Amino acid sequence: MADEPRKPFQWKDRYWRVARSAVQAVALALFLFLFLRTVRGGVPPQAGSLFLHLDPLAMLAGLLASKAYVRGMALALLTVLLTILLGRVWCGWICPLGTTLDLFHPRRWKNKQPSIPEAARGIKHFLLTAILTSALLGSLWLMLLDPLTIMIRTLTEAVYPALDRIVFAVEEALYSVSALRDSISGLDRILRPALLPADPAFTAGGVLIAAFFIGVVALNALAPRFWCRYLCPLGSLLGLTGKLAIFRREVNPATCTNCGACARVCPTGTIRPDKADASDPAECIMCLDCVTVCPRSGQTFPAHLRPAGWNSYDPGRRQALAAIGAAVGGVALLRTDQYLRRDLPHLLRPPGAKENDLLSKCIRCGECVRICPTGVLHPAVGEAGVEGFWTPVLIARAGFCQYSCNACGQVCPVEAIPPLPLEEKQQQVLGAAYVDRNRCIAWSDHQECLVCEEMCPLPEKAITVDYSEFSGGAPVVDRTNCIGCGTCEYKCPVNGEAAIRVYAPGRDSV
Repeated sequence: MADEPRKPFQWKDRYWRVARSAVQAVALALFLFLFLRTVRGGVPPQAGSLFLHLDPLAMLAGLLASKAYVRGMALALLTVLLTILLGRVWCGWICPLGTTLDLFHPRRWKNKQPSIPEAARGIKHFLLTAILTSALLGSLWLMLLDPLTIMIRTLTEAVYPALDRIVFAVEEALYSVSALRDSISGLDRILRPALLPADPAFTAGGVLIAAFFIGVVALNALAPRFWCRYLCPLGSLLGLTGKLAIFRREVNPATCTNCGACARVCPTGTIRPDKADASDPAECIMCLDCVTVCPRSGQTFPAHLRPAGWNSYDPGRRQALAAIGAAVGGVALLRTDQYLRRDLPHLLRPPGAKENDLLSKCIRCGECVRICPTGVLHPAVGEAGVEGFWTPVLIARAGFCQYSCNACGQVCPVEAIPPLPLEEKQQQVLGAAYVDRNRCIAWSDHQECLVCEEMCPLPEKAITVDYSEFSGGAPVVDRTNCIGCGTCEYKCPVNGEAAIRVYAPGRDSV
């Protein structure tokens, strides 16, 4: 057997490798295109969240938490049906995070598998059970582990702002060369606002988000696709569904020589030489690398009508009970600061979003942050308490809620931010502005400054001028008209904390 000649490399083998790479490239390009074009305009907000609508975990968790169907959830069934037909094709061919992990595949794992216990694969099943249990209890805190939310948050709060700052720094350095100024100005007009923001992009918690993403990628040093093998809750959901896959990998004993080539290249390490090179369809991402290296066409993908067998690392009763208990205890702990959180003075939420509804629906995807044209929305770090971690908050010193924009509600895939018509959105009260007369230039120094009054976007301005104290006039807020958009706070010329600040609404708005 060992002396038999290897089969010639067949075009069909090369076709599958090229086809997968092409699909991965197209899927990632589409993901990035929707990200950029939704941010800069040109693509409807609803289309920008396409990948999340195809995410069964995001849609299922949103459904369990809100107890209501929202638009676009049915698209996730397409991914489920694809998985039932072909297994975890989403993970191996489409997932942007999976493609990114393939791009940063360490060479030291070439033709080698790590020695990590198979039981570690059960971690992702534990996380999936905890996420779904928490969703039933009205908390989606753990959805920050969904691979698509990881990608969107990282692009929005880390990669995109960092790229903007790098380009700005290079332009600034080159602009000092007089011969290059016209070229730099022309290039900047092309880049802004077509690809980069017209104004500098500010972030809140960008370093933490970047560190989280780098950690996910760095885990590849422990095992190829470590995240997909052991931690990904979406991979768990699709893997359990993949047990039902109609077409799944088998080894043809008539042609297999047990050379082990397939096991060495398997990116998820599911091909077991000690089990005649058999694989678990729940762990197989259908990359077909095994097909391309097999010297005798020993891989087949026949149709099956029965589910695949259960393995020791698959969910069991004890593991499920432990995950459910951990989720119940975790949700209870998260809510210990509920009343303190409701009294945070500057906790401003997107238009139409009520605090309790937002916490029970928000999947921490960052879509609203991504699409906000003024940069006022950011994922909360400490502004909303522990349970509100990475939910959207308005930071008025970094931006303002544009009066003529309702994009955040349109793009939210689970309607944690209601998709309000523009006319209704313009009437939503986000908070109320208060003038600090000790810091206000007009009130404290008697110098002319009415920037806040001039910038107020309301048809009937919420800021008027009081001439009784100072002949140049000083600003006064009419809080019966103020909606708390934050334009005044953002535009206030006082250094440091603004002289006019927006405070959160009262308990009746929670």
